[in-house]
Amino acid sequence: MDSHKNHAPTVSVCIVTHNSVRDIGDCLRAVRRQSFPLASVVVVDNGSTDGTRDVLTQFGDAIRMILNERNNGFAGGQNQAIAASAPSDYVLVLNPDVVLDPDYIAEIIAVMERDPRIGSAAGMLVRADRPDIMDSAGLALRPDRNAADLAAGEPVADWTSPREIFGVSGAAAVYRRAMIEDVSDNGRFFDEDFFAYKEDVDVAWRARHLGWKAAYVPAARAVHRRGWKPGGRRSVPLFVRRHSYQNRFFVLVKNEPAGPHLFLLLPRLLLVEAAKLGYILLFEPGLLACWPRIVKLLPAMLGKRRRLFRRAMSKRGGS
Repeated sequence: MDSHKNHAPTVSVCIVTHNSVRDIGDCLRAVRRQSFPLASVVVVDNGSTDGTRDVLTQFGDAIRMILNERNNGFAGGQNQAIAASAPSDYVLVLNPDVVLDPDYIAEIIAVMERDPRIGSAAGMLVRADRPDIMDSAGLALRPDRNAADLAAGEPVADWTSPREIFGVSGAAAVYRRAMIEDVSDNGRFFDEDFFAYKEDVDVAWRARHLGWKAAYVPAARAVHRRGWKPGGRRSVPLFVRRHSYQNRFFVLVKNEPAGPHLFLLLPRLLLVEAAKLGYILLFEPGLLACWPRIVKLLPAMLGKRRRLFRRAMSKRGGS
């Protein structure tokens, strides 16, 4: 494990942009103000057409740009960036609509260096329009297996204590390189079949199966602007809702363990999904267009599940 290394820890920042001209300048300026020295800043642009690349070029040699001609998705873009950032000990996966406080990285690394089983950590993300209100303290997995931003909408004053969490949001997540390598499937950290949305939930669950912990570090603070306001499904683009809907199935297929608990969980899941399907048929029939893709990718997802649980069983047997 990397806890016995003799050098100071190194950190890279990985950002994926797609028509992010409104946010990326502030994001990168905050990255450059970090008190913790950075090994590299890698920005993968997924075919932006709005002037994002013009902003990126203004940062010159301070960043490494990878320019994709087509949109490779958040998952694919981040996998490119993470590979290009090797061999740093830690990777900060960062959304372009997040502005970090200067000590964000330093506070998180200090916590992770004290416990080599912490594979991922995130700080206190607050809303841009209401800095006294939480945007996210990480990820929570509800009893119905829907993942949600922990603490979203709650007062900041209630979330000032560090704690172990289910997982971290990909908006501003620090991952240990050793964990990235450990949980990757066929060399890929984020599942590129997800394209975007819930890939961070999938990573968090995989990491837990393989024995890694996740931490919430409130001393690390950042502002999350978000591309749309929380609440009201109509404010979320159809493209996003489709990926979010299909990726929920993929997360469950890949990660929900078999066992006696499944007999208790299954009726609840079926009830939730039946109600959701009824709502979709009445109000959002456009979401149903993703079902052929769900069916097509099901065998691949089952294969990923088998590989994950074989590794998890092997780890438990070897510990």
